[in-house]
Amino acid sequence: MRPLSICILGGTGFVGSQLCSRLIRDGHSLRVLTRNRDRHRELLVLPGLELVDANVHDPAVLAEQFRGRDAVVNLVGILNERGRGGAGFRVAHVELARKVVAACRSAGVERLLHMSALCAGTDAASHYLRSKGEAERIVREESATVAWTIFQPSVIFGPGDAFMNRFAKLLRFAALLPLARADARFAPVYVGDVVEAFVRALAEPDRQQAAYQLCGPQVYSLRELVRYVAGVLGLRRWVFGLPDALGYPLALVLDFFPGKPLSVDNFRSLGTDSVCSVDGLGKLGIVPSSLAAVVPGYLGTRRHSVQLDALRRAAGSRIGGS
Repeated sequence: MRPLSICILGGTGFVGSQLCSRLIRDGHSLRVLTRNRDRHRELLVLPGLELVDANVHDPAVLAEQFRGRDAVVNLVGILNERGRGGAGFRVAHVELARKVVAACRSAGVERLLHMSALCAGTDAASHYLRSKGEAERIVREESATVAWTIFQPSVIFGPGDAFMNRFAKLLRFAALLPLARADARFAPVYVGDVVEAFVRALAEPDRQQAAYQLCGPQVYSLRELVRYVAGVLGLRRWVFGLPDALGYPLALVLDFFPGKPLSVDNFRSLGTDSVCSVDGLGKLGIVPSSLAAVVPGYLGTRRHSVQLDALRRAAGSRIGGS
């Protein structure tokens, strides 16, 4: 594939920073739009990356920044809003998607890659999933001559993630951890596989006007995931589920905590299993990475490393004695 000129929204985040690194390595030139350039100067070490202060919610700014670009990538998304009525989700997901699509048409951009979420739908139970579903509808129906690709990942894990690391922090300080909707199911997908999906879709023309569900190779309940994290950390913790009659009030209370560790909208999202019905990674020719192959490398404690070393030594002695 020839080198492309790409504009990225959300390029300073968890997925975006890794996608930028990969695209630069592949020889593309990038313009990353950000609200605060000084907070993300580490990206400037990537040759061929331009970091631009820009208000991405200004249609004129978007059209100007998109002009002359071969492709646009929209990774912008929030898991929680400041209020509770859904307005924040609509601004971040729905209104921005409409502005991005219009700016792509105005600037003559031919390709749009859009990050959505698994189980997004206009009739979903939560503001988060409904706003993601409405954004998908806009991309599909209003893009006109713009060739689009939509990605619908389950929860994404990898170094620096918000999901596994959040539970790791809680487990280090809590002897017991009650979980709302502990039976909610996920198929966690590795951030490196998500990045690879974007790269392949960008490189292959037949990946246009298509949506890809992105899941890892195994399905876990929320309870199983938290217990897995505890095991990786070498911690003995009591992890147990709460009935909805207690889980919902807990979400109501935590909705007012800084950072919203669990909001009412999160609680509603957890009512829908985040599991793929179609193997999108397989369609893209990607073999998904497992939790076990990745998570111990960035969450494991010294105790866990010692345990692994002991297992390796034991395995080596068995081989040597056979």
